[in-house]
Amino acid sequence: MNINTAPGLINRNSVNITPGYMSGFGNSFETEALPGALPIGRNSPQNCAYGLYAEQLSGSPFTAPRGTNERSWLYRIRPSVKHSGRFAKVDMKYWRTAPCHEHDMPIAQLRWDPLPLPKEDQTFLQGVYTMTTAGDANTQAGMAAHIYLITKSMVDQNFYNADGELMFVPQQGNLRLVTEFGVIDIEPGELAVIPRGVKFRVELTNGPARGYLCENYGGAFTLPERGPIGANCLANSRDFLTPVAAYEDKETPTEIYVKWGGSMFATTLPYSPIDVVAWHGNYAPYKYDLRAFSPVGAIGFDHPDPSIFTVLTSPSETAGTANIDFVIFPERWMVAENTFRPPWYHMNIMSEFMGLIYGVYDAKPQGFVPGGVSLHNMMLPHGPDREAFDHASNGELKPVKLTGTMAFMFETRFPQRVTEYAATTSTLQDDYADCWQGLERRFDPSKP
Repeated sequence: MNINTAPGLINRNSVNITPGYMSGFGNSFETEALPGALPIGRNSPQNCAYGLYAEQLSGSPFTAPRGTNERSWLYRIRPSVKHSGRFAKVDMKYWRTAPCHEHDMPIAQLRWDPLPLPKEDQTFLQGVYTMTTAGDANTQAGMAAHIYLITKSMVDQNFYNADGELMFVPQQGNLRLVTEFGVIDIEPGELAVIPRGVKFRVELTNGPARGYLCENYGGAFTLPERGPIGANCLANSRDFLTPVAAYEDKETPTEIYVKWGGSMFATTLPYSPIDVVAWHGNYAPYKYDLRAFSPVGAIGFDHPDPSIFTVLTSPSETAGTANIDFVIFPERWMVAENTFRPPWYHMNIMSEFMGLIYGVYDAKPQGFVPGGVSLHNMMLPHGPDREAFDHASNGELKPVKLTGTMAFMFETRFPQRVTEYAATTSTLQDDYADCWQGLERRFDPSKP
């Protein structure tokens, strides 16, 4: 990889930020890989330094309120109109887009074992397996939940998604996301978000990779309101990292793929489109270490709603009703008195797609393993299995720290439709619902 950066510009305000990144969520950043490449005091000068082109990338309507207006100015070797050609439609393999009603599976609580990594070469573009879709990408509402299986880096290939932003949640293996804004490296325990329309490619840095991928058709992910929690805890803005400018000046044939309207299109360029030498704005990719999340929970009694663990949320037009909530269950202390500490049995208006990055999930100690998936759709009951119920009902209620665990949910207000692939794959656990069969009748009217 031949990426040009300006090391002297990294961390010019702090020695504590990870080299190659700028700190903060939703900030208006500015960064340049060549000195003087970024115009000062104006966005579109008559002539840009170094013969660059000025271009705006907008993630919101021009007239969106200032607090939700997202855009960045890019100063690049060629404008994006030179990154187009005669596109041809190409096969998307197992990648699906909502609305997708290709399988009539009866309603059920569902769980899958981890999808195995293939033995053959498979890049990110070939390795996205859609498990569920929800809403409608054409109306910019809803999401899709995917598993990615990657055994080969993209070489002389780049991609952008016009249908939604992408959240990568690695479970096995590290990823390098080479974007037009800069380079992001992530490992299991971290996430990265690539906004809609941002060009990038996916490279491997330590062997094959498996992970979870959320495709958000709706409003961009943002930090949730804290309400009475106050000004701190949960995911703090300072822990989000956005890359510094880095560019390629590469005159070799390069394929570019675009996902648009649920289809994939490709063309070939004679040069790399990763050519942004400087940029400024608040519409940019970022990463976050989930282990930096500061959980807040019960220190008296009762078990709080899982919304207390929300890292990022995609808002909808209805206040308090998320298009998507990204929720984690990290290491934390359990101290509530006279309380059933695991998640209680419940039915929910939201639909929950859950994954396990590492460790053991306290409500499902058996059958739900790292790399696996469960789906509890809206208004379908779920909760702890028999083993977790017995342990929580009879264990000593002393302070206990859950360690070495990281589970998460992609939760949406829409029902999640299972794809043909997910419904027919051999990793689907046919006996998942049996985990509740041992919950026998306990009612005795003579013993209050």
